[in-house]
Amino acid sequence: MDRSHETADFLRNRRARLRPDSTGLPGDGRIRRVPGLRRDEVARLAGVSTEYYTRLEQGRGGHPSPEVVAALGRALRLDPSEQEHLTDLLLTRTSAPRRVTVAPQRVRPGLHMMLGTLDQVPAFVMGRRTDVLASNRLARAVITDFEALPAPRRNIARHCLLDPEARERLIDWERCAVETVGMLRLEAGRHPDDRLLAELVEELAVECPEFTGWWNDHRVLRRTHGTKRFRHPVAGELEFFYECLQAPGDDDQSLCVFNVEPGSPTERGLRLLSPPK
Repeated sequence: MDRSHETADFLRNRRARLRPDSTGLPGDGRIRRVPGLRRDEVARLAGVSTEYYTRLEQGRGGHPSPEVVAALGRALRLDPSEQEHLTDLLLTRTSAPRRVTVAPQRVRPGLHMMLGTLDQVPAFVMGRRTDVLASNRLARAVITDFEALPAPRRNIARHCLLDPEARERLIDWERCAVETVGMLRLEAGRHPDDRLLAELVEELAVECPEFTGWWNDHRVLRRTHGTKRFRHPVAGELEFFYECLQAPGDDDQSLCVFNVEPGSPTERGLRLLSPPK
């Protein structure tokens, strides 16, 4: 990923979303040829010069201070995931492409042990590029049988965007797909020289008709918690309240647990997928 182009596109996209009257800026009577804020208006809100902001948007702004990056985030009304992405783009210094390992990522032993204790709800460990590093029996029954797939195919993005079963099984498929693309965008900002991530993005762009439009929207997301709804052929409709817990000391591994409400139809449905003890 070209960091300068990514920075320019992201900043232009985000200022185009904002209406001047929503930011407290007074109207100036000028005709707007394009929607959103002008560069000088973003600069005014962030407390920097128009010339400096223009250089930043064009990828020529050097290395701004953390305070400037935070001010830009406030000016553009960025959410936490977007602010994290902007920080990655503007504050990560790279004079030359970094060497990125392509060795298979291994699940942390402690997370694997924890996964083994979760037998009442679906759970899995997600690594870089949304790879599924390990999954329990209920996750394989509800989402897909990751262990039956070749190792390179055990990937949330590939499953969600390319597997026809996912489109059928996920009740809110489009929302889940857009969020998954946002996760990949965020990771691309953190790891712009990751060859395997670039290959995954290229594959999705070719094979998923909707992907390019979502990717170009520059939405970013760090998945932390939310809801997932499935239409299961055996258990019926299932609703989960998931939590993704980042492993302490390791930004690249998360334990994702699909919790259920006690006494709910989902809890009863999961019993149909659990063998008698």
